[in-house]
Formats: sequence, structure tokens, C-alpha cells
Amino acid sequence: MPTRMSTLFLRTLREDPNDAEVAGHRLLVRAGYIRREAPGIFAWLPLGLRVLRKVEAVVRAEMEAAGAQEVHFPGLLPREPYEATGRWEEYGDNLFTLKDRKDADYLLAPTHEEVFTLLVKDLYSSYKDLPVTLYQVQTKYRDEARPRAGLLRGREFVMKDAYSFDIDDAGLDVSYQLMRDAYERIFERLGVEYVIVKADAGAMGGSKSEEFLSPSPIGEDTFVYTDAGYAANVEAVTTAPAAPIDAAAAGPAEVVDTPSATTIEALVAVLNEGFADRREGQWSAADTLKNVVLRLTHLDGETELVIVGVPGDREVDLKRAEVAFAPAEVEPATEADFAAHPELVKGYIGPQGAAGQPQLLGEQSASGIRYLVDPRVGDGTVWVTGANQPQRHALGVVAGRDFVADGLADIAEVREGDPAPDGSGPLRTARGIEIGHVFQLGRKYAEALDLKVLDRNGKLATVTMGSYGIGVTRLIAVLAEAYRDDRGLLWPDEVAPFQVHVVATGKDEQVYEVGAEIADELEARGVEVLFDDRQKVSPGVKFKDAELIGVPHVLVVGKGLADGQVELWDRRAGAKDQIARQDATRTLLHRLDLD
Repeated sequence: MPTRMSTLFLRTLREDPNDAEVAGHRLLVRAGYIRREAPGIFAWLPLGLRVLRKVEAVVRAEMEAAGAQEVHFPGLLPREPYEATGRWEEYGDNLFTLKDRKDADYLLAPTHEEVFTLLVKDLYSSYKDLPVTLYQVQTKYRDEARPRAGLLRGREFVMKDAYSFDIDDAGLDVSYQLMRDAYERIFERLGVEYVIVKADAGAMGGSKSEEFLSPSPIGEDTFVYTDAGYAANVEAVTTAPAAPIDAAAAGPAEVVDTPSATTIEALVAVLNEGFADRREGQWSAADTLKNVVLRLTHLDGETELVIVGVPGDREVDLKRAEVAFAPAEVEPATEADFAAHPELVKGYIGPQGAAGQPQLLGEQSASGIRYLVDPRVGDGTVWVTGANQPQRHALGVVAGRDFVADGLADIAEVREGDPAPDGSGPLRTARGIEIGHVFQLGRKYAEALDLKVLDRNGKLATVTMGSYGIGVTRLIAVLAEAYRDDRGLLWPDEVAPFQVHVVATGKDEQVYEVGAEIADELEARGVEVLFDDRQKVSPGVKFKDAELIGVPHVLVVGKGLADGQVELWDRRAGAKDQIARQDATRTLLHRLDLD
């Protein structure tokens, strides 16, 4: 039987919820798909659950088509497997942990690499058992510090995670490509726009890593691309080290007074006002070397200061810094850190020592503080940098001559127009929402949990793994954001809660009888129908609800019925057509490709 609005558990809202930040989230709440229970935690109501199940069905169908087999693990898991891989500590505050009545440690799983690995270890022992790919569609938990944008960044969410197990790297390449292809089919079926970008593996570990991003102005991820096909998350962009420059002709560094020049902008102004004769043209931020002090907190709780020299026209990107220094947490140095290191003169830090004295910064220096530089700071490059004295800077400081870095730290911001690492042209930037991620994990988890099988020669070999995730509930948020207008949602046919919304309007009993007939005719042909049979609700309210709910095809049975006419809406096209009552079912079946 068709679902009737008179009995459907639904209350639509005319006003936007106060806590909804983005348009898609506002519409999902107003249309009665989800309801907030706590920050980052939502209940799924009947309409929302229908959409969720349809997205899951597409994901399952393509996983099965790619040869993956479904399993299901609990969300509540013991500490030991995650401790064995180091992720009990790595996840830090993002992990929901608890104790049972026997004081044993448990967690609400954010992801399931460990237990998948142990499952295969327990049941498989030979290369003949491989390859195998297992997956689940399951609720995950992460204690997000700042849940935002509804379903886009929550504390509880549904994810599809799949894991492949192969005897060698060649097998992993095949499994990886099968999953990657399946992801493309999933997103194409759902009508989700996507780009595939090179990514950093982060806490997941592994080698090859690619993200599927849906371009969106509200996306939290910045990615870069070129017209020639290069694409990468900004965290994964690499900068080629600058080639050495012959600086034999450079004069000695000179310390000059630069009062109140604690910022790059102020320093450039002082240079152009008082030292214009020292170079051709104007001084710019690109001539300066900014030394940024960062505080690293390692997994064992120990802290360390590290200083990174970057060109003054660049800012440090903390996300890139987190990748560079993972798994340590990264934050700017505190006032207490500066107080503990008086040699660091805030606003006037330089890597070089005084003339004839040892280098000030670096592991081998008296400070013992690691000093790293941006790849652009190559040997022979000449800089204006702090003189390690209040109100003073040093001009003509040469990298490789006046200081030697302990290594490189590629943590400066990536900007539009920067050269692509593969030489394919200047980078362009955009924002996107992560909807999927595929990793070649390699042997990280297999080694940590001792997953080995007998190879073709009868010797134990460590299995190699891949990991493949899709944010199922996040996909619904992406769809709601992409498919909407100023009146409501505009669901694609594949995921709409119903295929047709029949709306009977007016007080004439005949319109309700005819509406029910059409709904029954469509249901008999396998069409999912929502029938608005509410007799004490005005036509205006019914129309607003139909627009808000977003079923793509709406059939209105109203006053036109007296002339044998009904009105057919195509919500996405914005079209409204008058058709004969006797043609209604046939026309809808044709539009749904069911005739």
C-alpha cells in the first residue's frame, strides 16, 4: 500500500533550526529527515531512514559486484588490538573510551582495521585462501572537538569500510583498482560530483592513498588541481627542493636596527624605508626568512620544540604540519616555551649564530632545538632574518654558509599558481567534502598483528592489505547540499525516499478517491508512492510540504480534476504540466523508465 501522509510519522518545520549551519542540514531537519539528539549526534526519522537505506543499497550492490563480501563487527571493542597497532594512543582525544564493570578498557570503534585483520588471521592460513575482500556498513564513533554542519562532521556516523587481503603487492594493486572502480560507479549512480585526489594516509598508515572529494564551497578540505589532470589534497602536495645556488660572491651578513619590526609586514616597511640602497627594486616578504616555533607533543606525552624557516610571504599550514610531524600533535609554541628558551627572541629569531660563533639553532647547536627549513630555502639562497637580538635583523644571511638546517619541513601553505609537483602546470585551488578514501595499507597492520600465511613455497609470508572507506551518512549531507533549491530538497531518483508524491487537494471527496486510485495503480507497478491524503490541510501547506520533502515527481489531483486534468511536477526541472487523468499513470511510468 502507498504510504499515507495522514499516518506518516512526520512534522515539517517552517523555520530554520538555530543550530543548522549549512543549507542542506537546514532542509534535512525542516523536512523531517533527521533530528538532533546532541552535538554531532542525530536520530533518523522515517523519511531519512528510507534515503539512508537506499544509499546503503547502492554501496552494497557495487561492493558485491566488485567481489567483496559483507560482514558485521560490533562497535564496542576491546583495547588490546588497537594498542598493538599503536592507535589507542594515536587517536588521542578523538577516541571514545570506557571501562566495563571489571575495569577492562573498551572503545567505540572509529574504524576497524584491527579486527578485520584478526578475523582473517584466525580463519585463513594459506595463500590459496587469498585474495579476499571483506566489508561492512556500520556505525562509527569519533569524539569530534567541534561537530559541525550536521551530518558532515558528527560524532556518530555510518561508514562503509572494506579491507582487501593479498599475498603480494601485485595482488594488492588488483584489489585496490577493483575498489577504486567500484567507488566511481557508486558515486556516478548516486549522482554525486567527485574528483579523485592524491592524499596523505595520516593515522591509517600505508603507501598509496587517494581521496574522493565532492567539490563544494562548504567543504573542509582544500585540494589543488591542474587542467592537465593532476589533483591532490593540499596535505599531499610536495615542493621540490631548491637547487643549490653559488653564493661565493655574497658579502658577509650584516646586523641592522629594525625597530618594532616583529611582523613580516612591518619588517618589509622598515627595509624599504631605511635600506632601499641595499638592493635593486623594492624589498618584499619573499626576501625574508620567517622562523616559526612549533610545539610537538609525542605519543608518550613528551614535548619538543622545533623551528621551521619558511619564506616570509608564506604562512605555515597547520594541517600540512600535522602530516609532516605525525603522529605528534602540533601547535604554536606558548609563552611558557619562549620563557624556557631565552635565546629565542620572539619576533627576531634567526637560525644563524653571531659572526665567528657556532650556529644558534639546530640539533648540533648549543640550543639543541631542531631547525628545519622549507624546501625553497636551498643552499646559496640569501635572506633577511632575525638577528636573535631585540629590534634587530640580519641582512644577507646565506643558507648553507651562515646556517645549516637539520632537514626539510614542507609545511608552508599551498597557493594558487604554485607549480604542480608533476610539472603539469600551475595549481588551481578548490574546496571539497571528503566522501571516500582508498589506501594501500601494505603490511603495517598485518605485521603489528602477525597476520601471516603460507606462501607457494611453504614459507610464512606477511599478508598485504588495502583499506577502503565511504562516508554513507556524509553522502546524504552532500546530496542534500547539491540537490536543493530555495523551496526544498531535490533528490535524485536513485535515493529519493519515494519515487512519486501524489497530492490530493481541496474538499471534494472525488480528488481523494482519484488520488488513491492513481497511487494504487503506481504501487501495483512497483513504484514507491507517498500519498498526501490529509483532508483538513490546506493546498498551500501541502504544496510547501511537497516542495520541502523533495520527491522528484509530484502529481497534484485538485480542482483541475473537474475538467479531467491533473498536474504533474518535475521538481528538478521546475516544470509543471497539465495532463489528462487517464494518462497520469502511464506518463509517470514513462518518466521513471518503467513502461
